[in-house]
Amino acid sequence: MEILFSLSIALFAGLMLSRLAKLCKLPAVTAYLIAGVLLGPFCLGAFHVNGLGFISMENIKSLSLISDVALGFIAFSIGNEFRLSQLKSIGRQATLIGILQAVFTTIAVDAALIGLHFLIPDKLSLPAAIVLGAVASATAPAATLMVVRQYKAKGPLTDTLLPVVALDDAVGLILFSVSFGVAKGMISGEVSPVSVIVEPLLEVILSLALGAAMGYLFTYFEKFFHSRSKRLSMSVAFVLLTLALSMMKFTLPIFGGIHIAFSSLLTCMMLGTIFCNICDFSEELMDRLDRWTAPIFILFFVLSGAELELSVFGDLTIVLIGVVYIAFRCLGKYFGARISATWAGSNENIRKYLGITLFPQAGVALGMAIKAEALGPTGAVVANITLFSVLIYELVGPYLTKVALIKAGEVDPEGKTSARKKA
Repeated sequence: MEILFSLSIALFAGLMLSRLAKLCKLPAVTAYLIAGVLLGPFCLGAFHVNGLGFISMENIKSLSLISDVALGFIAFSIGNEFRLSQLKSIGRQATLIGILQAVFTTIAVDAALIGLHFLIPDKLSLPAAIVLGAVASATAPAATLMVVRQYKAKGPLTDTLLPVVALDDAVGLILFSVSFGVAKGMISGEVSPVSVIVEPLLEVILSLALGAAMGYLFTYFEKFFHSRSKRLSMSVAFVLLTLALSMMKFTLPIFGGIHIAFSSLLTCMMLGTIFCNICDFSEELMDRLDRWTAPIFILFFVLSGAELELSVFGDLTIVLIGVVYIAFRCLGKYFGARISATWAGSNENIRKYLGITLFPQAGVALGMAIKAEALGPTGAVVANITLFSVLIYELVGPYLTKVALIKAGEVDPEGKTSARKKA
């Protein structure tokens, strides 16, 4: 009962605050995150009234299934942006920008934090600086997608943005795996080529292969049904099944043991990509699925807000390192996107505003930070700085994305038209 009560309060609080956010001309995503902070362990949850708020981090983590499911559907929706008809015109640009801006950001943050390491070596270790550079490459596909949908953004910038966000996270996973392997080797004194090169590449390749296989199976079984409700149910079943399979982990007893894992984001994204390109009724089905998943997405952002640890503000060292990290990540994203967009021959709006839309950072970065905790004290520093930056990015990033889309002329400044009024 308490879980259901907490979820209903979370959904209600997120929806009501979104009305206030609209008056302040802020994206709904920001309202959902603030609702989570208010319901979290540092605000209402601190009163320890079961059901009224989330009384502890363990309480929030017990609902992690909702976040996993939401990210699976978000990745599936982003896969819908990789239609071959669309990629013929922007595929080369999106690929070049997606790879180069991620690498540029990692280099910028690494350079800044390694320099900071020599100033405060007892507070920021070299392995932590290297890992944080890779974490900086990741963006928040969920927040970006929600802002685009809320304001019904359309145009060259939007068409480029969503594929870039998807590619960005794929590149980020590779950069993180390599950096994590190097950092682990520096701490232990032994660098393994398997963990630095082989395992990251296998994770990406196997994730895409699993997603592609599930995409073909999905399309095959979808054809057995003509009812819209049953097709929708089949879609939900396959996203959940693909998400479950992507959580598999095992070790191959070769080369000393290769750890095999999948990225749920890449796997579900590939599921959506294959489906939208070989199914002739995919657009209609994706539209219906988007409406069905709306409450799940709201709960995902409210829970994400509740997970933000406000206690990180109590450590001035973390705040200092976090400010440097945020500043150089923003510079890396902005100039990395601008330079790579110029090389790709993109138009002026993409060159000027794409980097700003890449500022949001959340789920993928937090996932990297959790994995980095295996590095011991070094991982704890990485996790705290990531939490600090996510808190700032998630509250400010969606608004900056909205502003960039408006400046590019791809969204109505007044926002979404009310469903109560006729078009």
